[in-house]
Amino acid sequence: GIQDESAAVLTDPTGAVERRRLEPARLAEHRPRLLRAAYAMCGSREDAEDLVQETFERVLRRPRFVQRDRDLAYLLRVLRHTCGSHARAAGQRRTAPAPPEDLEWIADERAEPELATDARAAYAAIAELSEPLRATIVAVDVVGLSYKEAARSLRTRVGTIMSRLYRAREQVAAALEAS
Repeated sequence: GIQDESAAVLTDPTGAVERRRLEPARLAEHRPRLLRAAYAMCGSREDAEDLVQETFERVLRRPRFVQRDRDLAYLLRVLRHTCGSHARAAGQRRTAPAPPEDLEWIADERAEPELATDARAAYAAIAELSEPLRATIVAVDVVGLSYKEAARSLRTRVGTIMSRLYRAREQVAAALEAS
């Protein structure tokens, strides 16, 4: 239960799980990975920025509590729900792939500039995956969650994550070899 309404840490009745308040000041450090995840989900820079902004807005509306350092997994789950809401509202329409010059911002800061073409092809291949495979590869390979964190975020088993990730990587690799 809650020890105090203003408490920063909560425990469940057994005392086994510690939860802490999600710190709004720490949201900015997750923005680059969430932008890449949103781009992989929707394929448009503008839509990705809107999705991340709306995700932050949803999270900031009221205090949120997360387990230990699971901010990113929680934010990814909110992002997926936000993306789903937008897709339903838009009638499942797909946006056109981003032009190459828009891909500079999605590349990891540590990546070399000539990888933009590979990144574009990879994101295009990810966009063609089924929703379960796309959500899995985004959680693990784009956002960087562990299998266990991805399983929690996607509300499935670790074995399912491993299986979906294998199939997703195979399909992306096949698409990249074909292009």
